[in-house]
Amino acid sequence: MTTQRIRDFLATRRPDGPCLVVDLDVVRDNFNAFRHAMPDSSIYYAVKANPAPEVLKLLADMGSNFDCAGVAEIEMALNAGATPARISYGNTIKKERDVARAHALGVSLFAVDSHEEVEKISRAAPGARVFCRVLTDGEGAEWPLSRKFGCVPQMAVDVLVYAHQLGLESYGVSFHVGSQMTKVDAWDSALADAKRVFVQLAKQGIHLQMVNMGGGFPTKYLRDVPSAEAYGRAIYQSLRDHFGNNLPKTIIEPGRGMVGNAGVIKTEVVLISKKSDNDAARWVFLDIGKFGGLAETMDEAIRYPIRTERDQDEMEPCVIAGPTCDSADVLYEKNLYPLPLTLSIGDEILIEGTGAYTTTYSAVAFNGFEPLKAYII
Repeated sequence: MTTQRIRDFLATRRPDGPCLVVDLDVVRDNFNAFRHAMPDSSIYYAVKANPAPEVLKLLADMGSNFDCAGVAEIEMALNAGATPARISYGNTIKKERDVARAHALGVSLFAVDSHEEVEKISRAAPGARVFCRVLTDGEGAEWPLSRKFGCVPQMAVDVLVYAHQLGLESYGVSFHVGSQMTKVDAWDSALADAKRVFVQLAKQGIHLQMVNMGGGFPTKYLRDVPSAEAYGRAIYQSLRDHFGNNLPKTIIEPGRGMVGNAGVIKTEVVLISKKSDNDAARWVFLDIGKFGGLAETMDEAIRYPIRTERDQDEMEPCVIAGPTCDSADVLYEKNLYPLPLTLSIGDEILIEGTGAYTTTYSAVAFNGFEPLKAYII
């Protein structure tokens, strides 16, 4: 939804070219909603979703922790006011020199999912705390994150035993149910896996303390999504079902759910055309596309709400594409998108729900286009 603050900004500033506008009041409300919904879990904002300094400073001031994917994000979080104790190096694929740099900066919490990664951390960050990521199937997620990250639960046991043997603190397990997860019970089977890892480690005298329950909390696009409170209730019930009264420390890593609905992209119609005289669908070309920040339209996975000033007029299904000289730069073609018949070249339109994973996906200079500009208000 486009807030009045964003509308006023666009009306008064009239920024040229495509741009993202993020309303910090919405981010603040989202943080408070997560804190209220899961008061016993530490919030680690996924910096990769939107690393704007203003967003990071707001969250740091509110007491958020930070999930970082690399040294640059760690430095961003520190610059925003976070202490090293509030930072997790959550990427399971790290260069050893980056582990050493993070350790030198004071970070002591690292993700792993293999014996080889454990060896790197034992050399570059001796004595650090590690948690092992467990594979999940990602069913129900609009942007699944399975296969590349994590290992099967039995391997997680072996990895954490190995970490203990190498002098690291085997601290816990993690999982990620998949981004834009719309099933509130999706965490249940992953928590069952986590409990099994806890039990197996305890039999070997290693007592884990923490479950990192990842992100996956959705933002509203075209369909309504459950509230943070609904996820909190379901997750807490699953924790009680699997861990009983001996609940572990828990972490959540909202990214999209923290900033997605806080941002709106302003874009302009560059061309409206057809490919033949009897073509059933118009092609609407915008001045932003996959390479300008809308990479999550790949396979039409994320379907953004698109608003025009002519939405009261008759609609017609259209192909929507970006401006670059790459044939992959088509946003919606398999499932055509309804747009007004009266839409014209030069019209400005708003793409809502774009506060997450847009500026960070924007190409540096493909076809000479500038990276997506962002205004944080």
